[in-house]
Amino acid sequence: MTPLDKTKPAANQRPKLPQELNILSVLIGVAIIFEILGWVIKGQSFLINPQRLTIMILQVSVIGIIAVGVTQVIITGGIDLSSGSVVAMTAMVAMSFAQVGTYARAVYPELTDLPVIVPVAVGLGMGLFAGMINGFLIAKTGIPPFIATLGMMVTARGIAKWYTEGQPVSFPSDDFAAIGDGVWPVVIFLGVALIFHFGLKYTRYGKFTYAIGANPQAARVSGINVQSHIIKVYAVAGLLAGLAGLVTAARAETAQAGMGMMYELDAIAAAVIGGTSLAGGRGRIFGTVIGTIILGLMMSGFTFLRVDAYYQEIVKGGIIVAAVVTDVYRQKKRAKAS
Repeated sequence: MTPLDKTKPAANQRPKLPQELNILSVLIGVAIIFEILGWVIKGQSFLINPQRLTIMILQVSVIGIIAVGVTQVIITGGIDLSSGSVVAMTAMVAMSFAQVGTYARAVYPELTDLPVIVPVAVGLGMGLFAGMINGFLIAKTGIPPFIATLGMMVTARGIAKWYTEGQPVSFPSDDFAAIGDGVWPVVIFLGVALIFHFGLKYTRYGKFTYAIGANPQAARVSGINVQSHIIKVYAVAGLLAGLAGLVTAARAETAQAGMGMMYELDAIAAAVIGGTSLAGGRGRIFGTVIGTIILGLMMSGFTFLRVDAYYQEIVKGGIIVAAVVTDVYRQKKRAKAS
């Protein structure tokens, strides 16, 4: 066989579309389905309603911020179940440093009317610290990520409840409330997504993250400090969960220990729907952004059609399972091809 003949099979292969385009086609398909159902069931448009779409995007922006961090954790072959609880913990503590002096029942009466940078720094610092503990336990002790982050999930939720003995924390300053005002949550989400899109694609941080997820042993042999990098990735996930806690508290202008419930699962679902492989080594922030929008679009669509909340949870669970099954199928297909 001549060299020309050897190249013929490859030349006959059709180029594969980027995975993001496939996910984007799913988003368009879901939108069209709900638009049709809207006219058939309710006699009105689902998409041609700017207010509904704006509310939907605002609602998923917090999940999206968490999902950006969770995506990076999953790419390394790990998982983070603590994000929702970290949201509640950081929201409670940060809000206690953002209260105005005119509120008679402030958590710290002597620490009211502080500059907005103080509660922001406290919230981000707590999220970062929680993430570093997760990463340290996983990297240094060998505890499975599921167990380590499950422990943090329970601990952080307990701290949120203990902090004010279950009482909500309210009356923030105008500067703090402005963080969650208007379209700022969406701007923060897209800004975070853009930063880490470039970070994963063009920096050593991203190359190390993918290398560890693809083959930890090979990454170690190639000179990557795997333990140190895993701590960094979980620290970033914790930092973004802390940021999500700040945005959540600022939007609601109050903080409660029950905030962030199940946010971690929604974030994982958004990442998996967006094409991030639970086996590690594969995933894109752009795909996670689309996955977040798909998740929000579906929940908004079900609410629009007045589908009961428990049916929505059942469907969401089915979607997660379907996304994981699809990922397993892709992994097997790649294994056969190689």
